Amino acid sequence: MTSGQKTLDQHTVSDEIIRCDVIIIGGGPAGLAAAIELKRLGVADILILEREKEPGGILRQCIHDGFGLQRFHESLSGPEYAARFIDQAKELGIECLTDTSVLEITPDKKVITASRQGLTTYQARAVVLAMGCRERTREAICIPGSRLAGVYTAGVAQAYINLKNIMIGQTAVILGSGDIGLIMARRLTLEGAQVKAVFELQPHANGLPRNIAQCLNDFGIPLLLSHTVTRIHGKNRLEGVTVSQVDENLRPITGTQEYYACDTLIISVGLIPENELSEMAGVTLDPRTNGPLVDEHCQTTVKGIFAAGNVLIVHDLVDFVSLEAERLAAAVAVYLENDGVPAVDDRANDTSDKSRPATDCPLNAPAANCISIEPDRSIGFTVPQYVSGRKDFLLSMRVRNPHKNCTVVLQQGSTVIAETSLRKAIPAEMIQIPVRSADLVSREKITVVLKYE
Repeated sequence: MTSGQKTLDQHTVSDEIIRCDVIIIGGGPAGLAAAIELKRLGVADILILEREKEPGGILRQCIHDGFGLQRFHESLSGPEYAARFIDQAKELGIECLTDTSVLEITPDKKVITASRQGLTTYQARAVVLAMGCRERTREAICIPGSRLAGVYTAGVAQAYINLKNIMIGQTAVILGSGDIGLIMARRLTLEGAQVKAVFELQPHANGLPRNIAQCLNDFGIPLLLSHTVTRIHGKNRLEGVTVSQVDENLRPITGTQEYYACDTLIISVGLIPENELSEMAGVTLDPRTNGPLVDEHCQTTVKGIFAAGNVLIVHDLVDFVSLEAERLAAAVAVYLENDGVPAVDDRANDTSDKSRPATDCPLNAPAANCISIEPDRSIGFTVPQYVSGRKDFLLSMRVRNPHKNCTVVLQQGSTVIAETSLRKAIPAEMIQIPVRSADLVSREKITVVLKYE
């Protein structure tokens, strides 16, 4: 330290700015996994900032089991899964400031927070975005009707019942077949409520097959596809909803209206990554994912700012969130060690026919020295969206619609560099394909296409 500086815990304070190596925004599964892996890799100066009273994120209210099958090879409840990481973080001495809201992130990695101690400014060498996602609301889908009690998003309903022990209604319908909505159909039934039906706008379900089987079929709850709520009825409290069938353009069909009496409507129509802070920092977002554009290191278009978990893409399994955050941590550790240069692997087969130099991706939007990845219309998105070509990477994607007996093919020009055959591909399940840098044949873009047998 120089004169005029003092220490605050393990961090350095200079001119009212607290300096640390890595600031992680969000103490959910992504933030905790990244922090633990960073600590194990020798990064000592880590700070997690969490706006809730406790770390753990959404897992604290997910009391059902099924978590951890990939990461721990056993079935855990959400709180049990979170506790594994919270306990490890405590054992490693990782500092987590709760009840602390991040107000601003700047492109030069200053982080401004508000807490009971007032406003605080931090200066980080690297920032990890792990803010998670939020639910689409009734207003986002423009359901006509007055504002009245009894209309909840699935996550809010889950929090009332599981965290606050408050029953939200006795007769319910659910709009949307997202996983939280399916799980809430079962939860409400177990608590004694009648769930009349789940209505899905699309011609296919958006939740995992196991949740449809365990949460709807096992309890005799019907799932009606190509249906949506077209009006809400009631004065002070919800009294019922009108449901209509929709056509191939997702527009309500006149004459198909049906009234369902109910006192509760649960909305489960999708999740949106929480990226207001990302945009504030100058991070470029992908309109397909609503999350940041990233390279194979999970580094965004702003140098030293990384993203993992549901703030990057909405995952179907929390295990994938944790594993992704651990891969990110390895890249951040090397970034710090090399003073701003991400980890790369030398290309043993790098030959002169690769017309552009194999350098790291640019630190703004993807440019000429970067290999872009472009999906066809059948693929909803790919992450990462561009790579350096010097490191093996894992490509994540989702299909737009269900398909059977198909093959996902990655190619450069006419050369296939990776492929995987699937008996079925559905939007609810993430597809992940490992890609070896040694298999890349040029600096040409990688296209991702779906082919049929």
